[in-house]
Amino acid sequence: MPPKPPLLRVRGLRRRFGEVDVVKDLDFDVPAGKAVALTGRNGAGKSTVLRCVTGADRPTAGTVELDGVAVDERSPQIRRDLAVVMDDMDFFPDLSVVEHLDLFAQAHRVGDPEAVVDAVLAEVGLVPQSAQLPGTLSSGQRRRLALASAFVRPRRLLVLDEPEQRLDRAGLDWLADRLAAEKADGLGVLLASHDQTLVEAVVDNVVHLG
Repeated sequence: MPPKPPLLRVRGLRRRFGEVDVVKDLDFDVPAGKAVALTGRNGAGKSTVLRCVTGADRPTAGTVELDGVAVDERSPQIRRDLAVVMDDMDFFPDLSVVEHLDLFAQAHRVGDPEAVVDAVLAEVGLVPQSAQLPGTLSSGQRRRLALASAFVRPRRLLVLDEPEQRLDRAGLDWLADRLAAEKADGLGVLLASHDQTLVEAVVDNVVHLG
């Protein structure tokens, strides 16, 4: 029996803008139950790699496969299995925090969405803000809401762009514990990060860019 492919497989990834290769000849895997971090200076291409991995951007060359299937953001399988938190994530301005999360849970057909949303709200510490609109939240609270949006839905691979941004020390400790729990549940985690403490606490393999 041939070996099972890694959850995420990236080979020969290249993204060129004009005459500049932001990413070139990049190979890495994310096995189920493991976390991989992209590190490097600002502008090294970390967010570009994440956008190519999630299908939000098209590589100039190379392949990105989830469970052996080429990533296409239009695919129902990819939308089901990929939970993504990018730094430029938009919120629904007219929906409260709890309504926002409930919409995510119901859109992904979560069983008992109310219970799932309540549990995640408590975990991220947003119960007091549950009736507020996203625009009234602090930057740290908005970051917690973005992360909560990923945790209320099914997923097999969690993709995070600098998830530590705007989190306080308690928030970072919570995030490290949560990502460790994701790995223990057999999920894969791919994150871009500048936080060495978070990387050391969670990550199994580091891919350094630039």
